[in-house]
Amino acid sequence: MTRKMSGREVSEAEVDAWVAEAEAGYDVEDLRKRVIGRPARGAEPSQVIPVRLTTDELAAVMARAEREHLNRSEAIRAALAEWSHVA
Repeated sequence: MTRKMSGREVSEAEVDAWVAEAEAGYDVEDLRKRVIGRPARGAEPSQVIPVRLTTDELAAVMARAEREHLNRSEAIRAALAEWSHVA
């Protein structure tokens, strides 16, 4: 049986190590210190703003993002930053 996590194959040795770690118990304070989720972009939590784009608009964003080696969110944030600085 093949196990994958985040698209990467996980070995039986890794699974065994995780099981041993869980069976030994966790330090609750250490777990609280771990960063879970996306890294913060600022001092406060970011807001998710839904935006509707036509197929052509999205294709244009994605084409520009690919040319500039950005993901979609980075490209949209860059466009907003440029637009808001001009205003």
